[in-house]
This record gives sequence, C-alpha cells and structure tokens, in this order.
Amino acid sequence: MKSLPFMMSAALFSLSTVVFAQSHVHTGEPQKSGAQESFDKLKSLAGSWEGRVTTIPVTPEMDGKLMQISLRVTSMGNALMHEMTGGGRPDDPITMLYLDGDRVMLTHYCDAGNRPRMTGKIAPDGKTVEFEFLDVAGSLEYGHMHHAVFTALDANHHTEDWTYMGPGDHPVRAHFDLQRTK
Repeated sequence: MKSLPFMMSAALFSLSTVVFAQSHVHTGEPQKSGAQESFDKLKSLAGSWEGRVTTIPVTPEMDGKLMQISLRVTSMGNALMHEMTGGGRPDDPITMLYLDGDRVMLTHYCDAGNRPRMTGKIAPDGKTVEFEFLDVAGSLEYGHMHHAVFTALDANHHTEDWTYMGPGDHPVRAHFDLQRTK
C-alpha cells in the first residue's frame, strides 16, 4: 500500500519532466536575450558617422559643432568601440560597449578623468538602446557621463543622446543627429 503513493509521485514527476522538456523544445532559432538583442542592434551601427550636436542648456563650445563618430566592432565581436572627435575640440572620448552575462554594458573613458559604467536595455520598438548609470570610477571633480541613448533610425541615420552630469549635479544634454559616411 505504501508503494502506491510513491509510484504516483514518481509517475507525476516523470510526467512533469516530459512536459517541461517539451515546453523547451528548440525550434532551430537560438533564443536571444534582451542583452544580446541590444548588443546586436548596437553592432549594426559599426561604421563612420558625422553630424551636428545640439546641447541643452546651450554650451557654446559644443552646440552646433560638426562631430565625427566611429563605431568599430573589435575583440572578435565581443566589444564595440565608440570614438568621438570633432568640433575643433581637443577631447577624444572612447566608449566601450560589451556583453557582461545577461546585460549589455557601456564603459565611457571620459576626458573628465573618470570611467562611468552604464547598463543598457533595448526598447520595445527594437530601434533604441537606453543606458542607465550604474557606477563611476575616478575623479568626479569635473562631472561625469550619466545617461546615453542610441536610436537606429535606418541603416544610414542614427541619433545619440548623452547626458553629462556636471559638478553640483547640473545636467547637460547633447543630441547628435548622425549620418553614415562609410
């Protein structure tokens, strides 16, 4: 008699295992995580870009300047390097984008002497990857990058929105409207 409950439990366990296995049958298409989807969207922007920057509040040393941005897939596809130059400015910030487990990360090597990190997420529209501040290493004397948004409008047009948090937590927003040059 004691063996009947045990046999029923074993049968239910076996049945649930079969149902679970069938619910995870592979369809041939690998299932992408949100992080992988975000990273793939960003890698699709690889190339050379050019466009004007608009700042809020208006920052005369940057507003309206022509900027060049290079996005290059590197490290055997495991990283995307973002480099920004132009506008007669001496700075040349580098940003690295990469997967870290189940999240897409951004580390910005800032001319302000620090390295903020942000975590990204793709929007439901599949065109926008938004990065939220995680932490920062280095000096905060001159402020730090705090937020970034990349929006792929089409194969030859994308925008970038960066928020720099100045000393005293005063944000400066920079909007880049970029056209592919290569």
